[in-house]
This record gives sequence, C-alpha cells and structure tokens, in this order.
Amino acid sequence: MNKGHLPKVALIAGPTASGKSALALALAEKHRGTVINADSMQVYADLRILTARPTVDEESRVPHRLFGHIDGADSYSAARWAAEARAAITEAQQDSRLPILVGGTGLYLRTLLEGIAPVPEIDPDIRQQVRALPVAQAHALLADADPEAAARLGPGDTSRVSRALEVVRSTGKPLAHWQTRRLGGIADEIHLAPILLLPDRDWLGERIDRRFADMLDQGRAEATALLARTDIPADAPVLRAIGVPELRGLFAGETDVVQAATAGALATRQYAKRQYTWFRRQTPEDWERVSETEKNVRMTRIETKLHL
Repeated sequence: MNKGHLPKVALIAGPTASGKSALALALAEKHRGTVINADSMQVYADLRILTARPTVDEESRVPHRLFGHIDGADSYSAARWAAEARAAITEAQQDSRLPILVGGTGLYLRTLLEGIAPVPEIDPDIRQQVRALPVAQAHALLADADPEAAARLGPGDTSRVSRALEVVRSTGKPLAHWQTRRLGGIADEIHLAPILLLPDRDWLGERIDRRFADMLDQGRAEATALLARTDIPADAPVLRAIGVPELRGLFAGETDVVQAATAGALATRQYAKRQYTWFRRQTPEDWERVSETEKNVRMTRIETKLHL
C-alpha cells in the first residue's frame, strides 16, 4: 500500500549499545525532529546513567518525550506506553516536527503499531494465586491449560508464564486467542520509516564492555538512592535494570568491582543477543537492516527511507 500521503514517523530500533540514541539525536537536529523513547527502562526517572538515557545536554538540544517520566515505584505497561507514544507523535506532528521513535523494546513497538490484545480484566484472586506459584509449577500448570503457550515460553520466564496462565484461567481462553484480535494500532495511520541497527556482534560486544564499565562507575549514586527507597516493591521492573543487581551485590560486599563489571557486561550481552534475535525474526522484511556503524552511512540510510 502506498503511504506517501500519510504523516512520516521515523523508527530507529536495535539492540542496546548499537548507537540508536546518537543517530536519533543527529536526525532530530538535522530535520527538526522530536525523539520519542521506546525503551522500557529509560522511562524511569530514577535511572539515567544505568539505562543509558540521553544526557541533560542532549535532551536540551531537541525535544525528547517519554524519557524519565515514570517514578520507579509506579507500575507501567506496554499499553500505557503506546497511548503516550501516540500522543507524543501527534504533538510532534502538530508542531511540524518529525516524530522519531528510538528504542529496543520490541513489545512496546509492536503494541503501538499493531495494537493491543483486548484481554478482559484479570480476576484479582486468580492473579494473586498465579503470581504466588513457583515458576516451575506455573509452567507445568500452563502446559495443561495452554500447551501452545507453554511450548513457546521457557520454563524460567516468570512474568510471561504467569501472564499466560492467569489469562487462560481468568478468561477461559488462551492468550493467543486474544492476541489475534488486536485493537488500536497506528500502522495504517502513518508512513513508518524503520531501520534496524544490527552491527557486527564483536563490535557490539566490545562497545558493551566499555560502556558498562563506565556506567557502573558513574551510576553508583543513582543506584544507592534507588536501593535506599522503601516504597518500591521488591518485584518492581526498575530493580531489574541491568546494573542495579550488580551494584546491589557490590554494595553488600558480595562481589568486587571487577566481578560486578563482568557480570553486568555479560547480562548486557545476553540482553543484546535476545534483542538481536527478536528484531531479526519478529519484524517485517521491509524494515531496513543496517550493519554499518559509521554515523554518516546510517544517516544516509534513514534519510533515504524517509525520502528526505
């Protein structure tokens, strides 16, 4: 379908440390853009350094939206992000600015573009019962109630296993039933110009190692402040941000600096590998894959995609 008449929205996606933020900032400065965050950890106000959010200086150079606007104690979801991203895109368009989505959270992007499954509200008692189960037991029960979901999900994937089990128990239908009935996506309302930054894995790994060592050193104060808070639930997503568990162990004397840096870099590499796999397998073929690491080459590729 020819979407040339629809408003343009740029999308820069890819694994962590691949250079998405730098490219988004350069594109926004050159083409009057607004950078809109699509990273599930960069929404939290508590963590700028450990989530590699843009610096204060970078945020002052062009409009940035949905960065650091959520308190770590608050719950957040892909559905809420999608609603806020839609509003941010509209705001940018009304201001004659190019909306530039940037991030590596595939679920967020899919929810915005394709819509959300209209799953009925989960019975609170069922949710409480399911969330109290050990993940191995929950996975075994899911195998009986929804074999397809159990086969798709790893036995250690706590949050997704719990979600699938509570949905089938509360609604009587498997999660896949609801996911085929997505509502509210904006894909048909915009001219999306997406590029995926998928650089050489060795280059990415070396960059992750260097960056995480710096983040670990510079992020101690914000991790200290976060871990000192007593109002944040123990299972809050912000506490799982890479760097927080490693610094918690360091502060407790359970590890030294070298061990913490090694563990955090490894966790980041594993996360980047999962992102790599998701973007390669779960995105449309016409999403342009860019392996080059030079900023000018990347800029040319996305400008061409946007017909700028």
